[in-house]
Amino acid sequence: MTTETKNGSGRTTGRGIGLAAVRGLALALVSLPGAVLCFCLSLVSIALIPIGVGLVTTPYVLTGVRAFADWRRVLAAEWGGVRIPPAYRPLPERADPWTRTVALLRDPATWRDLRWLPVDMTAGFVTALLPAVLLLYPLEGFALALGLWRVFPDGYWYGFVPVTGQASAFGAAALGLVLLFLAHFLTPRLLGVHFRLTRAVLGGNQRELAERVRVLTETRRDAVDASAAELRRIERDLHDGAQARLVAVGMDLGTIEALLDKDPAQAKELIARTRRSSVEALSELRELVRGIHPPVLAERGLGDAVRALALRLPVATEVSVDLPGRAEAPVESAAYFAVSEVLTNAVKHSGADRIWIDLHRADGMLRATVTDNGKGGAVIGAGSGLAGVERRLGTFDGVLAVSSPAGGPTMVTVEIPCA
Repeated sequence: MTTETKNGSGRTTGRGIGLAAVRGLALALVSLPGAVLCFCLSLVSIALIPIGVGLVTTPYVLTGVRAFADWRRVLAAEWGGVRIPPAYRPLPERADPWTRTVALLRDPATWRDLRWLPVDMTAGFVTALLPAVLLLYPLEGFALALGLWRVFPDGYWYGFVPVTGQASAFGAAALGLVLLFLAHFLTPRLLGVHFRLTRAVLGGNQRELAERVRVLTETRRDAVDASAAELRRIERDLHDGAQARLVAVGMDLGTIEALLDKDPAQAKELIARTRRSSVEALSELRELVRGIHPPVLAERGLGDAVRALALRLPVATEVSVDLPGRAEAPVESAAYFAVSEVLTNAVKHSGADRIWIDLHRADGMLRATVTDNGKGGAVIGAGSGLAGVERRLGTFDGVLAVSSPAGGPTMVTVEIPCA
């Protein structure tokens, strides 16, 4: 979704102008305090590393900075159509505070985030606020022409127009009309400037191309490791479950064959037990196949597969789907299992009594958003289910963004490139 909405004649519509102004104002009100808070906490926490306190606080603070930056990446994609792919190095799992702190500080993406925060609280704030100012400031000129100038007996400056009487107030209104005319063309574009500025600082440059390749190499290795682990799980489940039951069925059939003439009653009991074993083996095989690739996903697509997933949840769940056509099978599978893991986490840990799922495609991206009204506090930490989802999405150059303040609600957004 772009920040410009156009009608049939190619001109920007009033709704698009108003939407850009509202979004810019919301960004300005959030970016300034958010960036200042993240920047100050980062400086204090890093400065306290020599005395040991920073070793404990820095991983949490920098993880929060990453979450703030990832949230802005999602907004840039959804509101401005500007893609800003992250290139964070994976953090070591179950590491001590010193190792995690060193890993974070050695990541070039961490310092790029910290460089972006001062830009976001200054130039970013201004470029986000300008669309609203350009749209609202003309209203002041019109108000002056309607008599507001009488409130200022000593005169008033509107832009470069000194307002001292009704004639000069009409001049202020004329200037406001010019500004409103400019807002018609510039307001959505100014919001685009904000997102392009964000990309210029947060996005990787040519010197970081090698780092990007290294990250992709690691994500591919993670994918290979995950595939090998999944293959071992399938082999173990087959060996310990369905295969053992089928072997038992074969042995029972041999015993039944020997007992048919000697002891028909016992043979009948064995037949009933064998039937139950075959039903259990078939059920285990179905569960195993469903864990590899759900049949409903292959037959009816991601939307119906997620709806079926929601029906099995013990929490009231609403599903909204806007998916024109089918994505590639690997992308659908990745999105399905990511949503499944996020829902599992929500049911287990959030304490929510309601969950909302939204699936849609926009600007070549498949986006899945899971929101719950639970207690919040979810983080992408080493060893957590969300960290595993993030690693698997890295294989597809996907993004996982989490917004989960204490007290809730929690919103997890999954974004995967999708042709």
